Amino acid sequence: GARGLAFASGMAALTTLFLHFSSGDHLIVSEDLYGGTYRVLDRIFRRFGLTCSYVDTTDTAAVAAAVTPRTRALLVETPGNPLLGIADLDALGRLCREHGLLYLVDNTFMTGLLQRPFDFGADVVIHSATKYLGGHSDLCAGALVAREAELGEELYFLQNSTGGILPPQDSWLLLRSLKTLSVRMERHCENADKIARWLTAHPAVTRVYYPGLTEHPGHETMRQQATGFGGMLSFRVDNPERARRLLGRLRLISFAESLGGVESLMTLPAVQTHGDIPEEERLRLGIDETLLRLSVGLESVEDLVRDLEQALAG
Repeated sequence: GARGLAFASGMAALTTLFLHFSSGDHLIVSEDLYGGTYRVLDRIFRRFGLTCSYVDTTDTAAVAAAVTPRTRALLVETPGNPLLGIADLDALGRLCREHGLLYLVDNTFMTGLLQRPFDFGADVVIHSATKYLGGHSDLCAGALVAREAELGEELYFLQNSTGGILPPQDSWLLLRSLKTLSVRMERHCENADKIARWLTAHPAVTRVYYPGLTEHPGHETMRQQATGFGGMLSFRVDNPERARRLLGRLRLISFAESLGGVESLMTLPAVQTHGDIPEEERLRLGIDETLLRLSVGLESVEDLVRDLEQALAG
């Protein structure tokens, strides 16, 4: 990219990006996305006349059908959150060029180490650097990287005007973290793959969402556009009571929000990360109280499996 900007959080980065648009503009947004992104668009920017259509961006035809004369941009989060849907970045890039849309890609789950959205025509790449780029759960940061200098300068003006800059201490911590990004991502991917395969065989687990599994509908697309499958997975258990018992029985894995750190974290998206999405919409998407999201850390994979095994037995 031509210009990169560091922010005080991922949401500060996204908020600044959305300030680029005007009242009456329309955005197409991945429906499988971080609940905080939905919240800021639905509860804040909608008041100022910015409208959004939430679309299954794994279906390129559905994205094309959502384009209107007022559409200005497509915001894609891939893999999706929390269901790990995989959008075809190349096909969506061609669609954006055809319709003259800004192509915005949230690359938080993958980092530029595993997936390079600019190779597929992205105009802006977004990161919550709190997550994998930071990697130690000890900083809060965000980033925007613009392909073209002119757009980068506009985003810099908006950042400078609204003040969401990254403080010095977090800047230092983030620079420290980037030194180990490569080895961390390698271990995240390795551990997640092993745990996904173990969960698939467990009788209390009804479904596993991990793009590294060949049965995942986005596996082939992911294989073509990324160099790894990431450290995030989600899975369903057979009933909500088991999900809650599991969370209470975890010993090594922490029941907590956030992701991308050295330690493994599990969340219940329906009441935590995606609690701001209306219940009817959550259920339509499949985000119910049997769904658990796991950010796989760097611990011994054998220890993680033992923790999951004893927690699922309860």
